[in-house]
Amino acid sequence: MNKTNPMQRTGTIIVTGATQGIGKAIALAALREGKRVIAVGRSQKKLEALTAGVGDAAPGLVAEALDLRDARAFGARLATWIDTDPNIIGLVNAAGMLETGSLLHCDPESLRRVIDLNLISTLEITLPVARHMASRHAGSIVTLGSNSGTAARMGLGSYPASKAGIIHAMKCLGLELAEYDVRCNIVSPGSTNTAMQQHFQTTTGSREGVLKGDPKRYRLGIPLGRMAEVEDVCDLVLFLLSGRSRHITMENIVIDGGATLGAR
Repeated sequence: MNKTNPMQRTGTIIVTGATQGIGKAIALAALREGKRVIAVGRSQKKLEALTAGVGDAAPGLVAEALDLRDARAFGARLATWIDTDPNIIGLVNAAGMLETGSLLHCDPESLRRVIDLNLISTLEITLPVARHMASRHAGSIVTLGSNSGTAARMGLGSYPASKAGIIHAMKCLGLELAEYDVRCNIVSPGSTNTAMQQHFQTTTGSREGVLKGDPKRYRLGIPLGRMAEVEDVCDLVLFLLSGRSRHITMENIVIDGGATLGAR
């Protein structure tokens, strides 16, 4: 008997890091597709601005101010969300942080902050959502990685290590979830026109250096000659959340204009 693909139903998508950059673009695009979106971020002010800016789609948006490093608080809110609407069909892990600098001389506190949020906390909040999806045999998890998680880079401190860790953890989780019809993929952007990228340029070099490369930093340029826009990444994430990608899981899809020459 043919089963209806559960990802074709209307449902709820949780988006972390939803107050800016790629996370915000994904939350807004999912709302436009008619999904109910739980937008999670640390800044109450930015969440209020997000809510005010969605217009007619506002009834489909739930804005939650949470520090994702508090897994217990996230779990409590998740239980409430499930009680309200158990049909949580998607999770997008877009929250993350970058602290630039040398890994060799990285401050221990910086190392812990970055790895805590990008790896440990991301995994901690994903697991209870994954267990709920597994109980319903439906769902798709998409985590934002980085092309620096598969290609060595200078000047990014512990960020590449944190992304390499979460990429592999999500592949392992995807393997365990496969028998429950839950998919788990990673989208790894390269240089993308966001506030994080703009900060990186001011601390390590110019936009031209990003596009053309920097031999002194062993950095290749971008063969396509342009930086990604958030919409480029957003479109891929929405595809992976949808039933159109029902046979794709455990993949790390790099979207960097060829900057890492296909390394994954």
